[in-house]
Amino acid sequence: MDAALLKQYTILVEFLGKTLGPDYEIVLHDISDQTNSVVAIANGHVSGRTIGAPMNSFGLNVILNKSYKNSDYKLNYNGVSKDQRILRSSTLFIKDKNDELVGLLCINFDDRNYVDICNQILKLCHPNELIEHNSTYESLNSLLDEAETLSGSIAEVTETVLNKVLAENKIPIDRLTQEERLNIVDILNQKGIFMLKGAVSEVAKQLHCSEPSIYRYLSKLSKE
Repeated sequence: MDAALLKQYTILVEFLGKTLGPDYEIVLHDISDQTNSVVAIANGHVSGRTIGAPMNSFGLNVILNKSYKNSDYKLNYNGVSKDQRILRSSTLFIKDKNDELVGLLCINFDDRNYVDICNQILKLCHPNELIEHNSTYESLNSLLDEAETLSGSIAEVTETVLNKVLAENKIPIDRLTQEERLNIVDILNQKGIFMLKGAVSEVAKQLHCSEPSIYRYLSKLSKE
């Protein structure tokens, strides 16, 4: 993202943050450095991130799959804050004159205050049991499984994706075979995790193996 565009969108981040209010987090990503992609942020308390936070798996997938080629934005998908709150997220794909992606402008809305007010209103005309049934932890957990987690560091991004992979495949991390590690590295690679500087070290640490082993797995996958 060139300096002029960066300045323009940085001002927009500040403007939207002040206009929409503290329940809306506005984040600007520069994709030229996925490891430190957050270059401007307003109301960062919503997700707990700051300037210098890495690109999350959603952005990495957009870059890898080039989904921005067929759309200018993605609206109203689920995000997850550090403290496991469901956020409503939308992302604008910032492109240059050649229609290539240079940045992402993301808005993450924390609607918990509004949900609380709605539930209080509903309780005036419905039994409390009905309200509780429609807000069960089971339904929230299913959302958490599918949602994009907004992480503030490489370790958090890697751990979040890795935990999902292990849970989906029902693999105990302390009894991984070489083939299972290769499969996990393949999945992480497809999700763009290794685009982040320092990801190899984090994955090696969390898979209880050496960095050279991770590089060997990646080399084997590239040959296949």
